[in-house]
Amino acid sequence: MVASVSTVAYLGLEARAVEVQCNLVAGLPKFVIVGLPDKAVGESRERVRAAMAAIGLALPPKHIVLNLSPADLPKEGSHFDLPIALALLGAMGVVDAETLAGYVVVGELALDGRVAPSPGVLLAALHAGEIGKGLVCPVAQGPEAAWAGQAEVIAAPDLIALLNHFKGNQLLAAPPPGEADAAVSVSDLAQVKGQETAKRALEIAAAGGHNMLMVGPPGAGKSLLASCLPGILPPLDAAEALEVSMVASVAGTLMGGRLTRTRPFRSPHHSASMAALTGGGLKVKPGEVSLAHLGVLFLDELPEFQRAVLDSLRQPLEAGVVSVARANAHVTFPARVQLVAAMNPCRCGHLGDPALACARAPRCAVDYQAKVSGPLLDRIDLHVEVQPVTAADLVLPPTAEGSPQVAARVAEARAVQAARYRDAPARTNAEAEGDLLTAHSTPDEPGRKLLAQAAEAMRLSARGYTRVLRVARTIADLSGAEGVGRIHVAEALSYRRQAPRS
Repeated sequence: MVASVSTVAYLGLEARAVEVQCNLVAGLPKFVIVGLPDKAVGESRERVRAAMAAIGLALPPKHIVLNLSPADLPKEGSHFDLPIALALLGAMGVVDAETLAGYVVVGELALDGRVAPSPGVLLAALHAGEIGKGLVCPVAQGPEAAWAGQAEVIAAPDLIALLNHFKGNQLLAAPPPGEADAAVSVSDLAQVKGQETAKRALEIAAAGGHNMLMVGPPGAGKSLLASCLPGILPPLDAAEALEVSMVASVAGTLMGGRLTRTRPFRSPHHSASMAALTGGGLKVKPGEVSLAHLGVLFLDELPEFQRAVLDSLRQPLEAGVVSVARANAHVTFPARVQLVAAMNPCRCGHLGDPALACARAPRCAVDYQAKVSGPLLDRIDLHVEVQPVTAADLVLPPTAEGSPQVAARVAEARAVQAARYRDAPARTNAEAEGDLLTAHSTPDEPGRKLLAQAAEAMRLSARGYTRVLRVARTIADLSGAEGVGRIHVAEALSYRRQAPRS
């Protein structure tokens, strides 16, 4: 008898249908798994054997063949344990094979028969709903699966409880959806002393979704400013929260099925590898740029990152996705992030201070800043010089305006953009391009003249020209202006890095 159970294989944020087929044939006792299993899937034999022994069942003395179809699709992960066990139990006649046909099954088995969590359950639940089936998953991930809202979810604590449910002896209750946490802010702009120019640039970056680079000496507050950004960004809406949770589910970081409305904030160390930043590895997993999807990717000490690692961000910053190509798979992860970077002006960090700067200045600064490629800098909309904080600034009382007040202005600007791009693929000004950008961001005649003169004097690239228009549109939105004027273009140009002359 052949029994089949549906499960999935994960490729990026895509759940591919996989059928686990089990056949018991006469011959020497043997347990074989075929269909391109990786080492974790191959080890399922021992986990399934032990879990069945824990509930008082032994493997039949036959030749057991498990086929994972389609056979040419690589199978990775421990979530194949439970579907393999159920396919085997179906072939043995312990559970009705027709009942199993109505479910997609995922879950890892412990040696005592418990069903342990495994990454990607939210994707499996969405896939099950699309094909009109229910989902069997670990009890710890029932709230996560329930967020899909389209499929019947059976959250099993262990193998014996799942068998009793299928036999009708003791039904398992449907899990409730996990809680959605309210947006929280760790740092408040009221904590920042001085730095009015940098705070203004941060507000513009938040309002339009623009990338930002801060250059200044150590201790000037660059990291504090960056940590304030999530607090002034609008909370994730329901669709965005689901997108972020899908990435977290594949990465295995979605705990307790709890969705959050706070935008992700990722701050990898400068020793991060290319695979850690953009995704990849032996088992392709999302990198930091995908874990920060719809949030903030903060790169502190920017020139200390390997140059090849930084340059790997060019395509994700432009396209909003990162594609990881391997010999046996081509995986795409979402990566629509807001890049915020910080760096010292030179290696010693005190270029403008004659008492502290090294003897190699200004050559020290040229060599240090050259570690970051021009094409990457061209993709950063706002370049801000962060000045040292003086003792006079530090003794001042906290400012009356903090993150809540700035967040209110950002929310108003975002609402204007949401209405403007309602029927367009863009969500914010930073994503507008082509005819969409021309229709809404073309400045008035004085603004056009100023932009044309500046483009020539500052040697702006076509990309740089476009990004100035996007920033000017955001500044106009913050001021409540219908069109883009000369004053908005002038402020946008003040945040643009001038190309060095040869």
